[in-house]
Amino acid sequence: MTADLSTTGPAALRRSPLAHLTEALRAATVTGPRAVALAEWPCAVMVNLRVDPASPAAVRIEKVLGAALPARCGRTASAGSGTTLWLGPDEWLVVAPPGAPARTAELAAALAGEPGSVVDVSANRTVLELRGPAARQVLEKGCPLDLHPRVFGRGQAVSTLVGPVPVILWQTGGDSYRLLPRSSFADHLARWLMDAMSEYALPEVD
Repeated sequence: MTADLSTTGPAALRRSPLAHLTEALRAATVTGPRAVALAEWPCAVMVNLRVDPASPAAVRIEKVLGAALPARCGRTASAGSGTTLWLGPDEWLVVAPPGAPARTAELAAALAGEPGSVVDVSANRTVLELRGPAARQVLEKGCPLDLHPRVFGRGQAVSTLVGPVPVILWQTGGDSYRLLPRSSFADHLARWLMDAMSEYALPEVD
């Protein structure tokens, strides 16, 4: 008889970095014309890739991913349930929804002994999703980037700061962003964002 590891194994012991703020995040939701909401995407799958993009190993990795590795800063590539984010000239982060297979064994096998690395870093970061008509304005309170659509748009992802916290900022829709902070900074970032959101619950001053 095989044990159900989802209820008895390591997965049952996982606790997201923001589990203690679930109700606070929900209560911080702002409705109306300046709506904005914040939620955690807990226990997302993340795999760090390092490989020479011009190598045969990179070609094999792309076949496993089902998409070409993004070639420059800000670019992402999606296939199936996963999206690959550019981190550097020879480094990427593959992000997939909670419960998706990490596929680290397949990706590691694709290296076939060539220089590179494949590491499951799912516990290293969490994912916060900020969405709504006021989402960009909230981010602009503490992000040094120009987030205007003419510069930063859907499908782009970069490393930056939001408030005092280093994050990967990924725009997934016209008014939807995902922020990937280190797990140890997640509480601070979530509280900063909730404070930044609170203004939009008040009547707009002409």
